[in-house]
Amino acid sequence: MIKISMRSQDFSIFFQSMHSFFAHVLFLIEYNFLDFQFLAQMGVIIPVVLVAFATVFMWLLFKHLRMRHQLKHINQPRSYPIVGHGLITKPDPEGFMNQVIGMGYLYPDPRMCLLWIGPFPCLMLYSAELCETILASSKHLDKGFAYKQLEPWLGRSILTSRKDQWRPKRKLLTPTFHYDILKDFLPIFNEQSKIMVQKMCYMGKDENIDVLSTVTLCTLDIICETSMGKSIGAQLSENNEYVWAVHTINELISRRTNNPLLWNSHIYSLTEDGKTHEKCLNILHSFTKKVIIERKEALKESGYKMEGRLAFLDLLLDMVQSGQMDETDVQAEVDTFMFEGHDTTSTGLMWAIHLIGNHPEIQRKVQAELDEVLGDEEDVTTEHLARLKYLECVLKESLRIRSSVPIIMRELSEDQVIGGINIPKGVTLLLNLYLVHRDPAQWKDPEVFDPDRFLPENSVGRKPFAFIPFSAGSRNCIGQRFALLEEKVIMTHILRHFDVTSIEPMHEVRPKMEIIMRPVSPVHIKITRRRPIVSP
Repeated sequence: MIKISMRSQDFSIFFQSMHSFFAHVLFLIEYNFLDFQFLAQMGVIIPVVLVAFATVFMWLLFKHLRMRHQLKHINQPRSYPIVGHGLITKPDPEGFMNQVIGMGYLYPDPRMCLLWIGPFPCLMLYSAELCETILASSKHLDKGFAYKQLEPWLGRSILTSRKDQWRPKRKLLTPTFHYDILKDFLPIFNEQSKIMVQKMCYMGKDENIDVLSTVTLCTLDIICETSMGKSIGAQLSENNEYVWAVHTINELISRRTNNPLLWNSHIYSLTEDGKTHEKCLNILHSFTKKVIIERKEALKESGYKMEGRLAFLDLLLDMVQSGQMDETDVQAEVDTFMFEGHDTTSTGLMWAIHLIGNHPEIQRKVQAELDEVLGDEEDVTTEHLARLKYLECVLKESLRIRSSVPIIMRELSEDQVIGGINIPKGVTLLLNLYLVHRDPAQWKDPEVFDPDRFLPENSVGRKPFAFIPFSAGSRNCIGQRFALLEEKVIMTHILRHFDVTSIEPMHEVRPKMEIIMRPVSPVHIKITRRRPIVSP
């Protein structure tokens, strides 16, 4: 029996090699190192190159056809060799999301199906049991090919690195997310939340509030101060270039991932999207590089004495001093903290506020709990957070029904039996959290927003991988505790001070699938003040 495995890198390396070869030939011709007369005399070399090209292509085509044969028993829409589902795949994030969700409902048993992105097979899983097979394993820790598109921005960070690089990074960075460190950030959470509440009060007098743009600036201020020790006052400025760059690059990366023709960096750089991508990278990297340089100088002047509340950057720079990291690692991790620490959190908050604004009875229960636990105190403390049980249920239910990250990707590092079928090494797995969180076997009336699902008595017997908004297993999200603490504090300040009414009903808000799941159009709320606003 012939054992077949195909990695997405096979085709990618092949196309890049051929592109590099012809680029070098054109360079030699352009600068007169080779001329056409000389090339005409190469009667042997050119045919050999063409034969080699054809041989490699046929070898890859053979592997591709063998892979298609091996996976033909898995549920999938009709596809074609090489182009896969490219002829029917929607290029826009909303259309692609509708297709991916539709495939899940089209193939309910077993809860997995196959999607071909060009010549690359992607096995989509959407049940707790099937996801557990992968996430609980210590073998399949490499991320899928889409994460490669994040490397120009985030480098080889804890989010994007392969497992041999990820393991030491995770071990090194885990202590920086210890609860004793995180609770020191509560004053920052409170201060920035108060600024946001004041701003909302002013905005809400005359107009409805754009939820995402409002909370995004708050979370950006928080992550800048907690991760880099720098206050940038994003909430006090009208337009923020960094926020624009983050949102734009998310959309660009999603479009590029769905089009294998754009995976080659040289080709992509020639497109309009590629030029915008480069502009975004310059903005994002310039911002973090400047802060890193400033922080290094400040630490140097202090003799590297670290006192008081430390930012993540301080801890990373201390690791550089001890030889545990280099400065390239610091840049990559800071960019990653900035992205995950404000973009995913702000989107999660936006969905939670929108859902609460559509369910006044649930909102009243949350507010009753907040009034009882906090009384007249303005700042949220660790003791308060531990007692806000119903608010936690509300945030979890929001993450279930509107996960900030809709899909997790993994690459099989060896053959694996999934759903009774042997899946070859190299196949990319799409763990569809949107559908996992709607599995009717685990969730009754899955489209209903019901925080009571997460009460202890209602969680008995639920499979552990039925709810995985931060992934699960050893490569879960390192910052999930930070994110939940931040969301709790911000939501506490909003709902203590305002009654919130969503302008758009739930069924009218259409999500789109980028790296982060955002609404197609902005969502808005109307607010009514509940209590006096105290200045930060």
